[in-house]
Amino acid sequence: MKFETKIGLSKPNAIYVHGYDLTEDLIGEITLVDMAFLGALHRRPTHEESKMLNACMVAICEHGYTPSSISARLTYLGAPEAVQAAVAAGLLGAGSVYLGAMENTAQMLQKGWETYGYDQDVATVASSILEDCKTKKVQVMGFGHPIHKPVDPRTTKLFALAEELGFSGRHIGLLKEIHQQFCEQKGKQITLNAAGAIGAVLSDMNLHFSVVKSFAVAARAVGLIGHIVEEIEAGRKDCMSQKLYDFVEENTLYTNQMVIK
Repeated sequence: MKFETKIGLSKPNAIYVHGYDLTEDLIGEITLVDMAFLGALHRRPTHEESKMLNACMVAICEHGYTPSSISARLTYLGAPEAVQAAVAAGLLGAGSVYLGAMENTAQMLQKGWETYGYDQDVATVASSILEDCKTKKVQVMGFGHPIHKPVDPRTTKLFALAEELGFSGRHIGLLKEIHQQFCEQKGKQITLNAAGAIGAVLSDMNLHFSVVKSFAVAARAVGLIGHIVEEIEAGRKDCMSQKLYDFVEENTLYTNQMVIK
């Protein structure tokens, strides 16, 4: 049985990663974001690609108290000796509501062009996607936000940067058209959220939708460090996770009538 990899090779006096000499070509020469790009596309990014991907990951790195950060804090409360478990717990909820919408939006856009034809005009493709979602009774991905209404400021910034760096292509154009038609159908302004914007931007950077969520997970892992540190700095008695645990304990009514008194 033989295995093959193009990723890593270690020799007594050298380490090679994706064909590059780790100590001579990568350490001190590229960023962690560049390493993520290298892993996904097997080459170092251009300056523009590095800046765009970094902007996308920074945009979704931190969200304050969300299910992922709360999960990380609670896990750290129970297992402070295993910080990796706290980070992992915070990443397990990456799905269609949090983080996963990036992948779903990218898939919607990429499959949309593939299904309806690259030679079709953007309005027709957008209309077809919306009709398909309506017929299948599935959510149109990339829209809505509980706080940022009617505009997600991250979306505005990311689209402007994509235009500046040369990544405003067919996928961003399609998402904007879907947004316009979707708002017209609903008769109101609906937020085009950051997850949707990033799905479109990464699609225009030629990243397949199947790897898009990986960048979201990597970015959130960085953000969770701050939440764990805040728990440590507050101390066990005063940290958010202990207060939450105490609140639930004090405000939960046990209703099983089978308990023997």
